[in-house]
Amino acid sequence: MVDVSNELTLDSMFDWLERLPAPEGYKVEIVEGTIYMVPQRDTHWDITMDLIEQLRASYPRKRLTSDVRIDFPGPLNGFACDIAGLADGTGHEGEGRPRAQDVEFVTEVVSRGTAANDYGPKKAAYAAAEVPVYLIVDPYTAKCHVHTLPKDGAYHVETTLDFGVDVDLTGTPAGLKLATGEFPRD
Repeated sequence: MVDVSNELTLDSMFDWLERLPAPEGYKVEIVEGTIYMVPQRDTHWDITMDLIEQLRASYPRKRLTSDVRIDFPGPLNGFACDIAGLADGTGHEGEGRPRAQDVEFVTEVVSRGTAANDYGPKKAAYAAAEVPVYLIVDPYTAKCHVHTLPKDGAYHVETTLDFGVDVDLTGTPAGLKLATGEFPRD
């Protein structure tokens, strides 16, 4: 007898998405059970690449991911983080995906259509997973928001910096300062 369930799972949702003819250049992720497809912009890519190049001082290539599915706590949260820094000696879940408990640094570069996710449900999920550092880079406001000290499902420290001011992460697992002076604005 075959067990037929109408319950959605992240795996079934992503399997379905993989069969769709998604347009090239779109980022696809699932936030609280809702599928988001967002076109990537040059500004977004420039900031992401700038940060990846800087993060390479602390993270070897195999410990950095970009736009790779990671399942986070909460209802149907399969995020494709703009950048995730993984702890040394990390493991992987099924299909070779990184595990949320191995993420020690996350960056989301704000896109207009999904900004509410970055500031809301994603922030809550990263805190619930106790990701030590969550950096939101917002090219619309030209600000960086650094969230640290996750405990009991919330971040207890937030620092907001203007573009042009270095983001000091020396006291975190990232262990470096990130220059923001060349970040483009939208």
